[in-house]
Amino acid sequence: MKKLKNEGYHQNSVVRMWTSVKLFLRFLHKRGELKENPIEFWESPKMKTIIPAVLSKEEVMRLINVSNDILTKLIIEFLYAGGLRVSELCSLNLFDVDERVIRVKGKGGKERIVPIAPRTISLLDHYLVEREGCKKENPPLFVTRFGKRIHRQFVWALIKESSKKAGIKKNISPHTLRHSYATHLLENGADLRVIQELLGHASISTTDRYTHISNKHMKEAFNKFHPRSSLDKPS
Repeated sequence: MKKLKNEGYHQNSVVRMWTSVKLFLRFLHKRGELKENPIEFWESPKMKTIIPAVLSKEEVMRLINVSNDILTKLIIEFLYAGGLRVSELCSLNLFDVDERVIRVKGKGGKERIVPIAPRTISLLDHYLVEREGCKKENPPLFVTRFGKRIHRQFVWALIKESSKKAGIKKNISPHTLRHSYATHLLENGADLRVIQELLGHASISTTDRYTHISNKHMKEAFNKFHPRSSLDKPS
């Protein structure tokens, strides 16, 4: 472990390697090839909590408004307004959306209902009027100009291009909009359990990391805007 750290491996990479060795030794012990597991009672190293990038509300609006292409606008709107994973966005069909909610099929096929804003539905209506007709009974909601269902690489490229046009310096991805959705809900007083349901997290501990993001933003806001933060420290 010391050697890996000295070679510059990230803490989380070291933890994954440690876990592999630990499980392998446990396997050998169960098979009787080791009399005892030499590291059974060693304390395992901890994963570092990675706080993902989050956009401000102003940055989100810049990202949405930077393009005149209605499909681009709508994809960004749905990722942010619904807190969707990119795979969930790509798999949406026409009848998964009505005037008030999106029916989202999440991980493991688990379905959840996510409220959607009237502004987003209005934009969707404009898109559907412009879109080429489809003969399927329940066609894909979002399609490329060739009439094919959008895929994750398409969405990634779209977000990267829009981010560059909007002058956003942060390294963002489609998932950044999901993080931003959850963080902005929390900052505006939403209960953590409600956010857990909206995001489709199986465990509250997964949702809990957004409290770290929210606290970080509050500290940054204090340091930037509060007059006491700019005063010299007392000697």
